[in-house]
Amino acid sequence: MQIAQESSDFQHNVNIIRHKAVCQKLQISSAKLFDMVARSQFPKPFALIPGGRAVGWLESDVDQWVLGRKATLNREAA
Repeated sequence: MQIAQESSDFQHNVNIIRHKAVCQKLQISSAKLFDMVARSQFPKPFALIPGGRAVGWLESDVDQWVLGRKATLNREAA
C-alpha cells in the first residue's frame, strides 16, 4: 500500500507493508516475527484503521531496522 503525502516542495511516498511482506523481506517465519515483536526486538506494527484489526509497518522503519542490525554487527565484529 502506498500513500502519497503532499508537502510544499515535493511529493513523498510512504509505503506500508503488511505482516507477510515483512516476513518475506526479512526472510523469517511468521512465528519468528511475532516473537521478535513480543520481545521488543523489532518495531511493533500500527493499526491501519483505528479500532481495526489490520496492522502494518512503514517500510522505511523496517529498512532502518535492517540497517541498524547491520551497523550493530559491524561494530561487534571490529
